[in-house]
Amino acid sequence: MNRLTSLPALLLATLLAADAASADNYRIETLTEGLSYPWSLAFLPDGRMLVTERGGQLRQLEADGRLREAPVTGVPEGYVDVQTGLMEVAIDPDFADNGLIYLTYAYGDAEANNTRLARARLVDDRLEDLQVLFSAQPAKRGGSHFGGRLVFLPDDTLVLTLGDGFDYREQAQNLGNHLGKLVRLTRDGEVPPDNPFRDQPGVEPAIFSSGHRNVQGIAYDPETGRLYTNEHGPRGGDELNLIESGRNYGWPLATFGIDYTGAQISPFRQLPGMTAPLLHWSPSLAPSALAVYRGELFPQWQGDLFNAALVGREVRRVRLTNGTLVEQQSLFKELDARIRDVRVGPEGALYLLTDGAEGRLLRVVPAGP
Repeated sequence: MNRLTSLPALLLATLLAADAASADNYRIETLTEGLSYPWSLAFLPDGRMLVTERGGQLRQLEADGRLREAPVTGVPEGYVDVQTGLMEVAIDPDFADNGLIYLTYAYGDAEANNTRLARARLVDDRLEDLQVLFSAQPAKRGGSHFGGRLVFLPDDTLVLTLGDGFDYREQAQNLGNHLGKLVRLTRDGEVPPDNPFRDQPGVEPAIFSSGHRNVQGIAYDPETGRLYTNEHGPRGGDELNLIESGRNYGWPLATFGIDYTGAQISPFRQLPGMTAPLLHWSPSLAPSALAVYRGELFPQWQGDLFNAALVGREVRRVRLTNGTLVEQQSLFKELDARIRDVRVGPEGALYLLTDGAEGRLLRVVPAGP
């Protein structure tokens, strides 16, 4: 089935801005201020939180949002640029027993770099037993398009998002490298035996899907078993995708975007053998994170997808039914802030990280009666 057949008509009926009634249903609390370009948020079992700062610091926050003065020590050094540095922090599903956390960051320098995944044990205010689990190849020049998000799946594997390196977009179609791909690994960094390309000669065995530009949002819905991503297009053509093993998602051979110069990238919006997006955005929102809402505080949002946006300065709520767009809603425009991360907290609140030199951690809760 062509997922895009009725998309223009559906978009005309889409709710593109939060109305007054919706705005009255929540309030936004500021938990933490003074974060330097925060990138990722994770929740510890005891109520504490971890936040990465792009410049290379891992910060601990108390349950009430108070920021510990000293950063966590033992964080690996990486390559820091305007679009990259220390990126994701994720908590091992068995953290209560093993104390393990996962970090993504750029390795190398301006002339040779890519994305790396590492794992370490969090002990008080330090990291111990750091292990590099995966380094995307090849090392390439430039400071753009690193991906860097990850999600755990219920089969004890994880999926890591990677970028195309900007100047290397054609490589997103080359299964011999990691550029413009999603990779699936065990929690120890090994290649699972059921990866789609594991036994094919000349193909990188960790690849899970291909044809991506710069995926900075990924979320798994445990209720439906579906894996979703969002990714940056060029000028227009940002995408929301349903990810399935071994699929090719088209970039740069099929895209709804155009080049930054205004030139055409491809005459094709979809091609045989390539998977079309569930939804695309033009002009660009610059989607930077993705969450599926499963919680008790906002029953009206159950199962909806929340797309953080940098250029859009909002969170775009998306409701799908059987893979078809039903509704969109633009939320939190009143913040007038670039949103770098969106997460669902263990109690069902929505948490936001704003992007900037004076970044904030915000919590969204019901407004009350």
